[in-house]
Amino acid sequence: QVQLVESGGGLVQAGGSLRLSCAYSGSGFTQTDMAWYRQAPGKQREWVAGISRGGNTGYLDSVKGRFTISRDNAKNTVYLQMNSLKPEDTAVYYCKSLGPLGNYWGQGTQVTVSS
Repeated sequence: QVQLVESGGGLVQAGGSLRLSCAYSGSGFTQTDMAWYRQAPGKQREWVAGISRGGNTGYLDSVKGRFTISRDNAKNTVYLQMNSLKPEDTAVYYCKSLGPLGNYWGQGTQVTVSS
């Protein structure tokens, strides 16, 4: 069984920064790809960034150059560093794991960017 717990969300002014964390509990983290998704009010959940078990990364076009995904295998944690935040980044951010034990979601953390 895998559990994911996100943290680090909050209210920030446009242009500010936040770092989200996703703590993974359970076995198999180093064999697991990880991703961040977000869902804004009235919109579908969308993929934001992903990092493979080998450390390869990918980003949604609208966040490239502003967001950085990383992982610390010693801490079983994945991060999303978000810089130059914009009001349109406002959403609930979810962590997802894709690994040998199946796919799991965290409960989400709210990010609100004021203009």
